Amino acid sequence: MNVILGASGQVGSAIIDQLINEKEPVVAVVRNPEKAKELERKGIQVRIADVFDGSALQGAIKEGNTLFVLTPETTSSTDVIGETKTLLTNYRNAINGSSIKKVVGLSSMGAQHPIGNLKMSYLLERAFEGLDVQTVLVRPAYYFSNWLLYLDTIMAEGLLPTFYPTDLKMPMISPLDVADFLTNVIVQDVEGNPIYELEGPGWCNPNDVATTFGNILGRSVEASQMPRERWGDQLQQAGFTQDSAKNFIEMTQAVNDGKAKPEGNGAILVKTQTTFKEYVADAISRSRSAA
Repeated sequence: MNVILGASGQVGSAIIDQLINEKEPVVAVVRNPEKAKELERKGIQVRIADVFDGSALQGAIKEGNTLFVLTPETTSSTDVIGETKTLLTNYRNAINGSSIKKVVGLSSMGAQHPIGNLKMSYLLERAFEGLDVQTVLVRPAYYFSNWLLYLDTIMAEGLLPTFYPTDLKMPMISPLDVADFLTNVIVQDVEGNPIYELEGPGWCNPNDVATTFGNILGRSVEASQMPRERWGDQLQQAGFTQDSAKNFIEMTQAVNDGKAKPEGNGAILVKTQTTFKEYVADAISRSRSAA
């Protein structure tokens, strides 16, 4: 049985859909009862458990064989790293009391650096040492979908705000391609305890992103980096706590310093096929159809 934590999230829900399509046994674990109802309508087993409730989590995963885990970022935490450590302790204890034999972890490119939010993935990659389980770790690049957060501003003002230098080339990827890859390593046998680093077909910078949006929308779009001294205020206005803003800023600075790139060093680099243009064009088309 494949047990999927974070089953209502962007990647988790896509994994669920693919497992259903492939007729693979699956249990979805979510915290929100309303999200549980949506998943139950797909005809699968759903268990409601808060991952910060150790006993509830253990009950949700105890009969599984393969477990998908992640350390979701949050803007509301007042102790990002402390809560991550609690979460990972709960994962470890729940696995110890279960039939889980394989753990597939969604990490992040740059996880070798314990800096800001990257430290969440750094800790995840070390959380299962000493347990009698196989670990498969997947480090995706920056998600294409993050740029869609600025779509309203792009459409209204022709402006793409960014924390990154506008000429900084960086690896990026479709989150749906990440879900495809994760589904494959969940259901297929792999050797050892591999780390995979995933990136799309080409590196892009914010100027490239702005040009692509402009071509799709039929208007001029310009990328503009936000001044470093304004990051904290911008994030807190967006609802970040002081601690979540601090960790986000440290991670962002690490990206700007070139630390969120494939590490190599034994990690297996995988290139996926979906381009940024293909992903954004499809996302905008679906958004317009739903309106």
